Amino acid sequence: MSSSCTGLSRVLVAVATALVSAASSCPQAWGPPGVQYGQSGRSMTLCCPGVTAGAPVSWSRDGETRLLQGPDSGLGHELVLALADSTDEGTYICRTLDGALGGMVTLQLGYPPARPIVSCRAADYENFSCTWSPSQVSGLPTRYLTSYRKKTVPGADGQRVSPSTGPWPCPQDPPGATRCVVHGAEFWSQYRINVTEVNPLGASTRLLDVSLQSILRPDPPQGLRVESVPGYPRRLRASWMYPASWPRQPHFLLKFRLQYRPVQHPAWSMVEPAGLEEVITDAVAGLPHAVRVSARDFLDAGTWSAWSPEAWGTPSTGPGLCPYPAWIILLRSCLPSGPLPKEIPAGGKPYTQPKEKPQMDSPAPPRPSLLPDPRPLDHRDPLEQMAVLASLGIFSCLGLAAGALALGLWLRLKPDGKDGHQKPGFLAPMIPVDKLPGETKKSVC
Repeated sequence: MSSSCTGLSRVLVAVATALVSAASSCPQAWGPPGVQYGQSGRSMTLCCPGVTAGAPVSWSRDGETRLLQGPDSGLGHELVLALADSTDEGTYICRTLDGALGGMVTLQLGYPPARPIVSCRAADYENFSCTWSPSQVSGLPTRYLTSYRKKTVPGADGQRVSPSTGPWPCPQDPPGATRCVVHGAEFWSQYRINVTEVNPLGASTRLLDVSLQSILRPDPPQGLRVESVPGYPRRLRASWMYPASWPRQPHFLLKFRLQYRPVQHPAWSMVEPAGLEEVITDAVAGLPHAVRVSARDFLDAGTWSAWSPEAWGTPSTGPGLCPYPAWIILLRSCLPSGPLPKEIPAGGKPYTQPKEKPQMDSPAPPRPSLLPDPRPLDHRDPLEQMAVLASLGIFSCLGLAAGALALGLWLRLKPDGKDGHQKPGFLAPMIPVDKLPGETKKSVC
């Protein structure tokens, strides 16, 4: 029985040996010494590292006494595993005929490399970086080889090649990271990036064509500050700086967009400032506001940057200048709700009313809640709404009066429909009798 089993095992070993390429029956170690790598689901050949090639050895698993292969297998110092899977991973021990330890081999299984996923981004108009990630986890030690070259550009005579088009290595920063940086790139040129993933089972390459104009994405602006404007309960002043990674040159500038909202409301309002400062004029009095800003090339190259970290600010609550025109103030002062808290004198120079002495027994105003408010945000000022309605009423009355006057004059001057001429005596009451032509003054007895 044992002889039949031994014969069957030899047949299986012979079949497995036929599946393995004779040219690379013992693959070169790739990584730490004593470790061999293979692909799951494929046949694997282990080589005893401490004996000469062809010397008969016996194989066993570490921690087991059962022999996997005897010295009379005819395979010399090799061990063949047919259709290796995760259960075959581990450490194997090989011994010579006299029982001496020949060596130890650790088997690790995985998959060949796949084409990596590559993306590139330029934080300014002189340098760009590329990052990558594996499209398939191999489970094996992996290295990446990165390089780039300048693409040929069309010229007057077909294709004109630059004097130096590469390829050049794309240095990984730091070494071994999944990122490489290209310094001193030309803004109007195109480049081809080569990222090759390599592991013990092979290599796979991804080529990516990029231009700085399309991958330009600045870093977020820095130093965002939000301050109240004294005397203006609905205004906030926001200021910021260029990102440190963007070189300041007169022909490469940035434009900005700013978003703001009361912290209680989820909806953002947005404006596009003209410089590095913006005054928000429709803030909600007494509520803290969140503000953020992003940047983009002023000629719309590339895309907008990520949003900067939010900065908070609350409009001023103290007395000060009145932001409304004089006609609104006059209209408001005629209403029974009381005079305005702020005034503008006739001379045009604004001043503030004297402050009233605070009452010691008056409670402090409650702090605004930061909980979300489900009601929609209304930036309209009640005074402005009232002024608009009053203006519409006044203009409507003036329009009706002008229309009535025009209609009256037209009816008065309209010719008679029967004889087609003006009624005689239409202007007679306005002319003295003694001035009428063709008549002599009659004496009165």
